[in-house]
Amino acid sequence: MALSLYVDTTRWRAHQKSVIDQFPGLVPVCKGNGYGFGHERLSEETSRFGSDMLAVGTTYEAARIKDWFGGDLLVLTPFRRGEEPVPLPDRVIRSVSSVDGVYALVGARVVIECMSSMKRHGVSEQDLSQLTGAIDDVRLEGFALHLPLDRTDGSDAVEEVIGWMDRLRAARLPLHTMFVSHLRAEELSRLQQQFPQTRFRARIGTRLWLGDHEATEYRGAVLDVTRVSKGDRFGYRQQKAASDGWLVVVAGGTSHGVGLEAPKALHGVMPRAKGVARAGLATVNRNLSPFVWAGKQRWFAEPPHMQVSILFVPSDAQEPRVGDELVAHLRHTTTQFDRLVDR
Repeated sequence: MALSLYVDTTRWRAHQKSVIDQFPGLVPVCKGNGYGFGHERLSEETSRFGSDMLAVGTTYEAARIKDWFGGDLLVLTPFRRGEEPVPLPDRVIRSVSSVDGVYALVGARVVIECMSSMKRHGVSEQDLSQLTGAIDDVRLEGFALHLPLDRTDGSDAVEEVIGWMDRLRAARLPLHTMFVSHLRAEELSRLQQQFPQTRFRARIGTRLWLGDHEATEYRGAVLDVTRVSKGDRFGYRQQKAASDGWLVVVAGGTSHGVGLEAPKALHGVMPRAKGVARAGLATVNRNLSPFVWAGKQRWFAEPPHMQVSILFVPSDAQEPRVGDELVAHLRHTTTQFDRLVDR
């Protein structure tokens, strides 16, 4: 019995096609845990819809994925001098975010990242004059801009890209290809119309693989059910049951990512209030699990174990049975399933 990821494959692929149709020349992204699907599966999907390029997070990911995907592999993490060398085929393209990095990659295929308003990494406007000589010794595949998701200052993403296009053109740098992230389809279309000689390629991961929330569902199988009465002690820490009910052992623990959550940016009064409430409950060992039974998310009876979680289901709910599956609201990018089931 397992923590399973169920995929409505027809619906999932229909969503993929809708995104691909909106973004001509799209570069799929497969990094981290493969957005919850795994590197092998996303490599297969990318080959199936015929993309010539797949973006990965690191050189280590490229070393694994090269055996599953036969096209070009774009490594998104920028090259740095002194990094551990990883044997990679010539079809791997390195991102570079400094003039020094370009000089260090003689003969390599490179994409040069420009510093966007993300302020994460990239060459600056002042670096451009030095790039003219540096790119003579590499095979330049294009420039790139990684843009922010939110623009709270009201700025325009298209204008930011146009600004960089103007700077690159003024520096007499080649503008045959520009890789971009986090643009809407209509924004990409505006850019393509304004710069018809440049090929704009959107690097997309989350929207492509996870854009249709109804196409996928995690479920944890019930492994054991034990009736308890109020005051009974249980678990590693021998806590007391707060009321009558059942202890339900369900597949899915910390090794799957259950109970592990990435920090979230909260906007608005209500989300912040809920966050404060959750934190307050956690201080008295009350933590809501991601597992749903009888229409409600159920509380952890104690912190999740490595491969299972123990939930408390009160006696006023239907008793779970061994073999039942509980829907689990889990974040794809932090979850590792036991099995994937195509439906």
